[in-house]
Amino acid sequence: MQKSELEKMVAGELYNAGDAELVAGRSKSRKLLMQYNALSYGNTDGKRAVLKELLGGFTNAIDIQSPFYCDYGFNIFAGDNLFLNFNCIILDCAKVTLGNNVFMAPNVQLYTAYHPVIASERIKGPEYAAPITIGNNVWLGGGVIVCPGVTIGDNTTIGAGSVVTKDIPANVVAVGNPCRVIKEIEP
Repeated sequence: MQKSELEKMVAGELYNAGDAELVAGRSKSRKLLMQYNALSYGNTDGKRAVLKELLGGFTNAIDIQSPFYCDYGFNIFAGDNLFLNFNCIILDCAKVTLGNNVFMAPNVQLYTAYHPVIASERIKGPEYAAPITIGNNVWLGGGVIVCPGVTIGDNTTIGAGSVVTKDIPANVVAVGNPCRVIKEIEP
């Protein structure tokens, strides 16, 4: 039996993002995001209801400031006490796991999607996706970009403006482009 493009996408295989099922999934997400981003700041019940329909799962306390954007939503799984500040973007073509007590400053971007590097393959349109995992008690500073396939360990701080291209261990401060560990910290 041949895999659907959705099955290929979540498996990390080359897939066609123009597939009707994937387009429909992004369309559903856009409609929910429009609803979410239009709700007033104090409408926590309404926002929570939209997030329950949009996201793959979350446990308890969740605070995502508007505007917020994602590709599908169903691939985003959050632990307790998640805070995303204004204008965060999660391209969740692969699974995005956010641990407990994850804080993201404004303009943080998590990208699971990527394209072939060979131009002749890239222009044909297919793409790949690789999961992102953010551990517990992690803070991502303003404008941080996390690239496909990256894991960030527990209790780690990523400095503002960093581009995280490789895994970052637990209990460190890391900064830069490319992001690198500058010091170890106590958990």
